[in-house]
Amino acid sequence: MDDQATEATEATEATEAIDKAFAAALYADGVEGLDTGASLLAAAPEADAELWCRGEELVRRAWERGWQPADVLRMVARAQDDTAHGTDRTHQTQLAAELITTETRRYGDTLPPRWQAQLAELAPHDSPRSDRFSQATTTLALYRLLLRLPAIEPVGPAPGTPLHAPLPPGHEEPRILTRIRALLAKAEATGFPEEAEALTAKAQELMARHTIDEALLASRTHAKDTPGACRIGVDAPYETAKAILLDAVATANRCRAVWNEAYGFSTVVGFEPDLEVVELLHTSLLVQGTAAMTKAEAGQRAGGRKRTKTFRQAFLLAYANRLGARLAAAAQDVTVESPDAGELLPVLAARDVAVTSHTGRMFPETTTTRVRGATDLEGWAHGTAAADEAQVAPGRRRLP
Repeated sequence: MDDQATEATEATEATEAIDKAFAAALYADGVEGLDTGASLLAAAPEADAELWCRGEELVRRAWERGWQPADVLRMVARAQDDTAHGTDRTHQTQLAAELITTETRRYGDTLPPRWQAQLAELAPHDSPRSDRFSQATTTLALYRLLLRLPAIEPVGPAPGTPLHAPLPPGHEEPRILTRIRALLAKAEATGFPEEAEALTAKAQELMARHTIDEALLASRTHAKDTPGACRIGVDAPYETAKAILLDAVATANRCRAVWNEAYGFSTVVGFEPDLEVVELLHTSLLVQGTAAMTKAEAGQRAGGRKRTKTFRQAFLLAYANRLGARLAAAAQDVTVESPDAGELLPVLAARDVAVTSHTGRMFPETTTTRVRGATDLEGWAHGTAAADEAQVAPGRRRLP
């Protein structure tokens, strides 16, 4: 009886310590509350287990509000300095990754593929030990952020929700996507522009075949295929140009992109095969464009130029603008030249209507944003040239 009474007393004290710390740190603004809450937790080691359970609960609430693992980590990285007062940002990111990993274990193999891919990128690493006060401060800063995450548009079912089409054991992505990934990886790694063009062109050709084959298969089998959505990070700096590039890639592949500047991502709406293509191609073109920008900028500096911010901004805007036109033209060519064009065109038209309708339901209220004009002629010229070199379809090197 004495042991039971002691355990009950400790549990009560732990709960009280956490409740007081949360009241001071999570439900009030400013750094003083973090310090007060951290002091309470540092003096209550018996509260550690319950504190961790509270963190998992906050993560679970984030899933219910539409967030996914990559979204949460992106918000941690974007947190303002006052939120991270007294904390090590690396430790806070690591703590978030650990909470996400342990919380999602309860769902086993029922998580959607995109969740599994995001969790696979949470590479664990050992963090140096810190004192209890610092650990508590880091924990409370993270919990404050998690608690205040608003509801956003869901892009799939929350963990624990039965999937409409459970994945078979040993499910793997189509082999053609593996080939596309390999080709784009080589294009990004090579130092020879001609080789990069050839590799990217072959990848684009395989992408077009993949999406067309999937659209025709769904039509012929009368599959109840409906549009879905995914989120793609749009990180600073020059996020406006990056969002425009993603919009261009999405539009050319029969998807719609809606940019959320405040949270650093765009939501892309489309059919699953097209979403896969958008993710792959956008990432590759962004890597190739950044590499081309760095090379062009080095040449500018070698010529005695010092200002580079306006050059980069103009470069990426021109790169996105030019690629938008080229991708749209390439997509039209592949569709028209398909041997099944007569059957394919009405199928794609119906899918366009479905994607537009789904986007309208997800985002009934959207606004346009004004793009700050490019003021650097050299940057614009180099960005346009880089877009021309990033071949996106076989046989089409440049627009007239």
